[in-house]
Formats: sequence, structure tokens, C-alpha cells
Amino acid sequence: MRRLGASAAGSRRQLLLPSPGPEYRAAMSLDPEHLVIIGGCGHVGLPLAILAATSGRRTTICDINEAAIETVRGGKMPFLEEGAEPLLAEALASGRLAMSPDPAVVATAGLVVVVIGTPIDEHLTPRMNVVFDMLDQYLPHFRDGQTVILRSTVYPGVSEKVNRYFERHGLDVAVSFCPERISQGHAIRELRELPQIVSAFSARGLAAASALFAPFAKAMVELSPLEAELAKLFSNTYRYIQFATSNQFYTIAESHGASYRKIHAAMRHEYPRLLGMPGPGLAAGPCLFKDTMQLAAFSKHNFSLGLAAVWVNEGLPQYLVDQLAARCDLGSSTVGILGMTFKADSDDTRDSLSFKLRKLLELEARRTLCHDPLVTDPTFSPLSEVVAESDVLVLATPHSVYRTLELPPGKFVLDIWNVLPEGAGS
Repeated sequence: MRRLGASAAGSRRQLLLPSPGPEYRAAMSLDPEHLVIIGGCGHVGLPLAILAATSGRRTTICDINEAAIETVRGGKMPFLEEGAEPLLAEALASGRLAMSPDPAVVATAGLVVVVIGTPIDEHLTPRMNVVFDMLDQYLPHFRDGQTVILRSTVYPGVSEKVNRYFERHGLDVAVSFCPERISQGHAIRELRELPQIVSAFSARGLAAASALFAPFAKAMVELSPLEAELAKLFSNTYRYIQFATSNQFYTIAESHGASYRKIHAAMRHEYPRLLGMPGPGLAAGPCLFKDTMQLAAFSKHNFSLGLAAVWVNEGLPQYLVDQLAARCDLGSSTVGILGMTFKADSDDTRDSLSFKLRKLLELEARRTLCHDPLVTDPTFSPLSEVVAESDVLVLATPHSVYRTLELPPGKFVLDIWNVLPEGAGS
């Protein structure tokens, strides 16, 4: 038996795992071209698996979500991803794409991509143990000569801890960190169009990572692992701060009776220095808030700019409710929320602020209805019912279907995204 000590993530219970015997290792020939993606049925892993397989690499998806595996095996995407299903069909037909929930598939792979990041806990601190708990589970199947690529966002320094983890267990495994940089729903296109950041602790790991992305990536940019970890966090945090800036401007203008829709349009009109300035909106999702908090923790919370962005963005739903309460009799009104996903034209509701908005409205309004065209939820209502029965409508997520929505007169409409025709419902 091999005893696993506490990981670098902190003190954890020790586990006893069987060491593979010589007959096990002899039967499992390491294929340097075989790619296994742990967590490969998700938004990050599946597009990568499809492109790798269609580029000629033998690829195996390893995922504990067996329902998602069956969906993918049947040629269907388990989530919205532009242009993915024809390529998925091609990958399956080629025989180069397989899937399994069994961790043992790792034993034959020369290259293993791990799509597990470091989430934050209820105290808003990073949970590094998630990565090391996964490594404990797969440890009996890792082998000398493999390369492991960490793909999801991790707390700075986790890559180095993973490298030491394998060294501590006597395994010659090269460790690389290559952060995903995709916009959800557009991963297939962006994996081809955007440069790929690659980093590793050895020349072997860097070469293996570069070889994975070379058939389809536009270019490669080399960094050290710590630099790559920070580049990922800086990128998401910068976007989060941008959204907070516009949201703060929105609250200042609207609180003083000025139309931020008009101000924003005027600032950007034929003025190139502000053309990239985002508009206001509910800034959320599974990455931006989390990564800002990880960066705050890494800087020992000496990150006032990021923490202020959290305060602004997370406080926006309450501001919207207060704004409605000042203009309407919420206690006698039915309020309809249009859009429950965290971004437009996505079916992903993870960490969507629309749900926070719903909870706040349920405390104030007589009745609250919700609709989303891309999400099946028994608590949601048909669009026609939400529009007909609501006295107040809040556009929470600017799905394309709402942009041409014809609203009957007499509805009070709050459209922070400024995508409905001005005066809609009035």
C-alpha cells in the first residue's frame, strides 16, 4: 500500500491507496499521443477534446457525469456551443474520440489534461484541496513519462504544488499550466483564433503542451507557471473591474435622474478611445467574481480595487430593486424577470445574479415570475405569461430573443442592458 501524506493545500486526512503491481504496469503501454481529459464533458474540456480528436489525436474524455457522457456519445452537446455538433459527429465517426467514467483510462495516456480549478468557499477563500483530492483519486493510474496539463483557473502557486505532489510520490510526471481563455459558447472558434498561453516546469512539459495546441491554435505565448496563473486571474479580474466601472457610472447617473443610456451612447459616439467601454449589466458567472476573490486572497486582501468591484457588481441587484421600489408600488405589483442565465444566449445559470435579483424581489413584490428561453426550470413561466401578467418587467439577461420583443403599452420596463427599443412598454 502507498500512503498519501497531506497535500500542499493543507492538512487533510491520509488515504491508503493500492499501488499498481508490475503486471498492471506491464499490461498498460504508455501511448505518448493518447490524450485523456479529466472533466472532459464540461464547457472547457469538451471543445478541447473535439478539436484534439478532429486534429488527429486519440482522445478520451474521463468524467464522473455519466449522463453527460451518454449525451456526448450520442453525438449531442450537453450545453450550447457554437459549431460543435458537426465536429463532434466527425470526431466520433473517426474513432479517435472515446469516453469513460473510469479513472484507469489515465494509465495509457502520455498526456493528461485536468479541467478542475480552485473554487472559493463560503468564506470567499480559495479551496485548493479540490485539486489535490482529485489527484489522490487518480494517483494509482499516473505513470512515469506522462505530462499533466492544468487547464482551469487555479490559485497562484497551485501548479508548483502539483509539481511537488508528483515529486513527493516518486513519479516523473511533467506538469504544465495552460489557462483556458475562451468565451463560453464560442470555444471552438476561439481555440482556433486566439493565442494559447503555455507554461511548464520542464522542457518536456512545455514541448508536450505546445504539441497539443499546435494543430489548431493561432500561436503560442510562453510564460512561467506563476506568470501564466496570474495572467489568467488578471484577465478575468480586469473585465470584472471594467463592468463594475460602468455599473457604478450607471448608479450615479440614474440616482440623479440622468439617463445613462444616453450618456453611454454619447461618450462612445465616434470616439475611438471609449469604443470598447462596456455598458452596465449584471456581471456574474462562474469565473469573474471567483477569480477576483482569488486574486484578492493572493494579495492578502490588499486589493482595494478588486474588492470595490465586488461591492459594486454584487450590489447591483439590490440597487435595481430599490430603483423599482422608488418608482412603483412593488407590494401590489407582479414583477417579471426576463433572462436567468449569467450571460446572453447561454444556457448556463451558474452564479447568475438573476437569481439574487429574484430572491430580493420575492421579499418586496406581490408576485415574481421568471422566464428564460434556454433553460428548462419548473419554477419558470412561459414568456407570454410573464409579459401578460407582469406589471413590471426587468431585463436581467439580454438574450437575442428579447431584443425584438414587442411589449404592450402600460408596462414599466427596467432595461439596464439598454437593448430594448427606448420607450418599450411605456
